[in-house]
Amino acid sequence: MNIRSLYEKLLEPSQPLIESIATLEGDIIILGVGGKMGPSLAKLAKRAIDLAGMNKRVIGVARFSEPGLEEELQQHGIITHQADLLDDEALQRLPDAQNVLYLAGTKFGTTGKESFTWAMNSYLPGRVAEKYQKSRIVVFSTGNVYPLVSVQSNGPNESHPTQPVGEYAQSCLGRERVFQYFSQKHQTPILIYRLNYANDVTYGVLADIALKVRNQQPIDLRMGYVNIIWQQEANEIALRSLHHCSVPAKILNVAGPEKLSVRELAVEFGKVFGLEPVFTNQEQETALLSDASEMRRLFGDPAVSLRQMIEVIAGWIAEGGKFLNKPTHFQEREGKF
Repeated sequence: MNIRSLYEKLLEPSQPLIESIATLEGDIIILGVGGKMGPSLAKLAKRAIDLAGMNKRVIGVARFSEPGLEEELQQHGIITHQADLLDDEALQRLPDAQNVLYLAGTKFGTTGKESFTWAMNSYLPGRVAEKYQKSRIVVFSTGNVYPLVSVQSNGPNESHPTQPVGEYAQSCLGRERVFQYFSQKHQTPILIYRLNYANDVTYGVLADIALKVRNQQPIDLRMGYVNIIWQQEANEIALRSLHHCSVPAKILNVAGPEKLSVRELAVEFGKVFGLEPVFTNQEQETALLSDASEMRRLFGDPAVSLRQMIEVIAGWIAEGGKFLNKPTHFQEREGKF
């Protein structure tokens, strides 16, 4: 099987997702569909709906600044709406839907554009929560709301105190708090989805490491350990989480089950490419980690193994596959994005 076929196979919806979609009432709207995960999430939802034999709409909303993306989604049967969500008139014109996946937000370029970051990540959630107060909402957030913790631990679980480092992470905690407030005010079922980190062949921590190994660029080891999960599985969990929205809002860590060494990941890619990784700095005693035990209790262990991810990403690079050119900056320890 060639790499593209293997990759396509790893994007197919699972039977549990198809069964979950079959029992989900109403259409699905994805706000912020133009980002890193949005297009694949929309396609996965539509594919699962089709396989379940259901008649639900998948609606994608974005500014669609990337040429061709809107047409590509439409070709997959996704209804699209161009809108700047910060334009309140445009927001109010959007169609209603029983199921909302909230992916809107900003991360990179925060430094120097702090006010825009807070508007996107903390102000806009209140406007969306008012607009979709009668829906159920899965709110994408981030593990960055947690502090760096000892690498000897399994990482924070959902009850661990938050301690965001830097304005990006602080504004993301603001997003969560605003949605929590409106969940209580309007009795809106919400799930806050703290992701850390999704990986695809086109981007992610694994792709970052693999490209640095292949290009013989130094890999910073100060953030010495990470959690990773295959993007398609992270998308599945987001869709299945629509059944777990609650009042008050439920918090869910979404991450891979293993605490992985950045050094060892680089060595594995080095073996594939026949190259010796180049390292800089040393592993610190703390890292950004997440304990996703609750996720595994609800949805089971991820099906796509680390070995499969390494194989398909390395093969993608070897064949000259395209990348989003959006590094994760997972090495960042000061919260400056």
